[in-house]
Amino acid sequence: MGTYYVYIIYSQSGGCYYRGFSENPEKRLLQHNNKESHYTRKHCDWTLIYLERFQTKKEALIREKGLKKYSKMQIGELIKSQKNILVG
Repeated sequence: MGTYYVYIIYSQSGGCYYRGFSENPEKRLLQHNNKESHYTRKHCDWTLIYLERFQTKKEALIREKGLKKYSKMQIGELIKSQKNILVG
């Protein structure tokens, strides 16, 4: 069993968030900033602001799907929460 992550990145220039899933969030962030992702290639100043760890891919994908429905206000609260392993 591996480790899976759900992440949120933020683009200062676009003022927007992107939620995703990865087994290697640091590598995935580089891909976003190198314009290797269709949905995020418009901006190249992405910063990792939220990271949550899961033991199964299924759990992570379910969480990612749920986060895609979050408003900017909900994301702001989540970033400050104990679920964010970047905060702890």
